[in-house]
Amino acid sequence: MSTTTVATSAAVNDDGPAQSPRTTRGRGERSLAASLTSHGILIAGSVIALFPIAWLVFLSLGPDKDDYLHPGGIWKKMSFGNYSFVLQHTSFFDWLKSSLIVSLGTTVLGVTVAATTGYAVSRMRFPGYRKFMWVLLVTQMFPVAVLMVPMYQILSDLELIDSYLGLILVYCSTAVPYCAWLLKGYFDTIPFEIDEAGRVDGLSPFGTFARLILPLAKPGLAVAAFYSFITAFGEVAFATTFMLDDQKYTLAVGLQTFVSEHDAQRNLMAATAVLIAIPVSAFFYLVQKNLVTGLTAGGTKG
Repeated sequence: MSTTTVATSAAVNDDGPAQSPRTTRGRGERSLAASLTSHGILIAGSVIALFPIAWLVFLSLGPDKDDYLHPGGIWKKMSFGNYSFVLQHTSFFDWLKSSLIVSLGTTVLGVTVAATTGYAVSRMRFPGYRKFMWVLLVTQMFPVAVLMVPMYQILSDLELIDSYLGLILVYCSTAVPYCAWLLKGYFDTIPFEIDEAGRVDGLSPFGTFARLILPLAKPGLAVAAFYSFITAFGEVAFATTFMLDDQKYTLAVGLQTFVSEHDAQRNLMAATAVLIAIPVSAFFYLVQKNLVTGLTAGGTKG
């Protein structure tokens, strides 16, 4: 029987030349052309995104205010004189102090309110909880020009014009609705059994939220904190209207002091803009580990 099997196999093999196994791409693998195309698109996108920043840094090294008209001449007279002037002869550090006070205050207060709001809507079923979230969303639909006058009247009645607290509250009105939606979606991904385990262990609802839920929600909190920080740090319209003392100007408002009715010191504006980007970059570096996870986790409910 074994002899017949061997003979049959030999006969099958003699029918034609042996064919080499076909090479097929595995699942998820791309061809060389597709890889080159995708990498080329990514490189082009990176260049487009980084070019304005590199151009701004380059213009900030030109010592004259009209160097932006003839950028080729900057190479021969490049210097850091604009940075030294901004740091030594302007109110840059006062502007920086005001920006940090307002931005960090908005971040702490905004994330606190948004986290408690998002958790309450995610876990508790009180009357009108769905409509409440839609009301928060509707508040984002009004343009700044419409909100300016009523907000000014409210802050004036509360005697909060030209105060850090007043500006923080205004910024929280912008940051809290978005962050509440973001964190509500993130809390939905955390199993409800964790809350039940906390109650079994004798924790109050707030104790469960603070000791069990918040540590698990660090990525979502990082995204909310970063959004609140950059919202307050770069805003101009409200800060220009509500802050009257030039010593309390934020960096974004202080940048406008380099522009007058008949002149604009663009070299100093460029240097100040580069300096303004440093605190935001530092804050981004602190929260970057959790940003990607926090941005994507709220998209699905686990």
